[in-house]
Amino acid sequence: MIQRIQSLYLVIVAILTGILPFFFNLWIDVDGTEVYANNEMLISIVFYASAVLAIWSMVQFKNRKSQFVINRLNMILNVFLLGFFVYRSLNLSGEASVSEKGIGMLIPVFSIIFLVLANRAIKKDEDLVKSVDRLR
Repeated sequence: MIQRIQSLYLVIVAILTGILPFFFNLWIDVDGTEVYANNEMLISIVFYASAVLAIWSMVQFKNRKSQFVINRLNMILNVFLLGFFVYRSLNLSGEASVSEKGIGMLIPVFSIIFLVLANRAIKKDEDLVKSVDRLR
């Protein structure tokens, strides 16, 4: 489990989504207050869900197909979170409630990148196992 590269990618995703959003600001309001993930309940729940999915996927190391599906679900969750951040930063009402974007808004992008890398490594392992089964 730990010696596989996808486990490293999944640990990075768990750290990115489980710890970093609570230390890096997501955006700065017009008032000058920094908004973190723990200030918004829905955002913190989505970040925690993404971290739990990454850890759950890492624990499912014996079943590569379910690992692949869990990572896909995690990617969809991160795309929704990224879409919410884009919507929030480009407020449609014309009044800008987000004056500065923080580094925390990029966390779903990095998370998606590492999930894609993990899925690529899982696919490579699955292909290797299938090629060995063909030789038997």
